Amino acid sequence: MPLPDTTPTRVELLARERVANGYCKVDKLTLRHEQYAGGMGPEIVREVVERGNAAAVLLYDPVRECCVMIEQFRPGAWLADQAPWMLEIVAGIIEPGETAETVCRREAEEEAGVRIGELQKIMSYMVTPGVCTETIDLFVGRVDASEAHGLHGVAAEGEDIRVFTMTVDELQWALETGKVNNVTTIIAIQWLLLNRDRLHQQWGC
Repeated sequence: MPLPDTTPTRVELLARERVANGYCKVDKLTLRHEQYAGGMGPEIVREVVERGNAAAVLLYDPVRECCVMIEQFRPGAWLADQAPWMLEIVAGIIEPGETAETVCRREAEEEAGVRIGELQKIMSYMVTPGVCTETIDLFVGRVDASEAHGLHGVAAEGEDIRVFTMTVDELQWALETGKVNNVTTIIAIQWLLLNRDRLHQQWGC
């Protein structure tokens, strides 16, 4: 059922200034927007991280009913006093001229040492839209997990990635006990738990 058409649509950008241009680019925006009660609201100033778009893929082996997972250091988690070596799925930034599907296949080989067969899109979503432009295209990819192990990553980029497999039951346990605490991995696991039977039918297994 469609939502009532009462959402404001007008935004006025009054000023935009690049205040950081390193690994993350940060723009300072001065803007105002239309309000639900009508009319334009007051000027507001917000810093927004220009992160670009990324693709992420849950590497699933339907024969063994397990997923190829990775673990790596995340400085944001460390600064937030969270466990900084995080359980994740493979992901990477979509560079100019690339498709999300190309990124999934490349990153699966670089970060996990596996090749993707069938590749199916799950959804697109924003990670933290209040402060960041980043959008994730999330996929599930069919792999052979029999050789998934060891350490991987691009050394020149400082990547130090541990690769291992987890059964669907183990992933559900990790989700329920809070061992997974990043949004992309949480969404991917929840999707698999809800759609595994249908996925097996689509892949003929």
